[in-house]
Amino acid sequence: MAAHLPTLRQLRYLVALAEHRHFGRAAEACFATQSTLSAGLQELESLLGATLVERTKRKVLMTPLGEEVVARARDLLRGAEDLADLARAHGKPLCGRLRLGVIPTIAPFLLPRALSGLRAQYPDLRLELREDLTARLLDRLVAGELDAAVLALPYDAPEMEMAALATDPFVLACPPTHPLAEREMVSGADLAQVDLLLLEEGHCLREHALAACSLPAPRRGEGVMGTSLGTLVQMVASGMGVTLLPRLAVEAGILAGTDLVTRPLAMGGSRLLGLAWRRSSARKDEYRLLGQVLFQIDRP
Repeated sequence: MAAHLPTLRQLRYLVALAEHRHFGRAAEACFATQSTLSAGLQELESLLGATLVERTKRKVLMTPLGEEVVARARDLLRGAEDLADLARAHGKPLCGRLRLGVIPTIAPFLLPRALSGLRAQYPDLRLELREDLTARLLDRLVAGELDAAVLALPYDAPEMEMAALATDPFVLACPPTHPLAEREMVSGADLAQVDLLLLEEGHCLREHALAACSLPAPRRGEGVMGTSLGTLVQMVASGMGVTLLPRLAVEAGILAGTDLVTRPLAMGGSRLLGLAWRRSSARKDEYRLLGQVLFQIDRP
């Protein structure tokens, strides 16, 4: 009976083709030749007795049955990876491949100082990093394309298990000539009276900063927004307004080369930094350990 069942390799080929819609790119993603991938897919279709892929000269399409098979194949591949993770968890901690996502408002400020220590403590760990926005990282976690992700919390994702690992306070950044630079602390009422520059929609730091200061979100089309924290700093340095920065970024030197000053917030607003992984994962203890090492938390 087993000889008549699809193989994981065949299912992986099909999922890759559904994602890339191109035989060459799908084969590259699977570390296979295009002819090997095509042959594997033909074997799968022959085994199932149905057409899963519509092949034309211009594009690749999944048949309705193909789309359903792809969805189930993703579940099977995730289950197979969980089995491998379960076996790995009984060996040495933090060894082998681990695919980690990190959001852009954390990655450049945390990773440079954390990765050297991680490599020193766990030289057998092969860490693969991907930087992206929170929603897309969580989609990749659900799809089994990532093992864990470093995020800013809270974030509504009930299918994930999350561990809060560090508090990252917000501070005001402004030119030294700005009126708020004279304050020892800045209140929410102060911020409501100035041009507050924020990250564009889609960055969770934007919502966390506004919530921390009890400020309403600007209506769509209002205000000036930046694509990154580095862009916001340059905008503030050019006199366009003030901004809120996480202390993690300030301590990592994001203000270097500017004369900007920072002031604490009277309301003590902050965000939580933490790690997320699938609830079904067998490597939960390893992920907690990874988070402790990344954030340099002392373990009992």
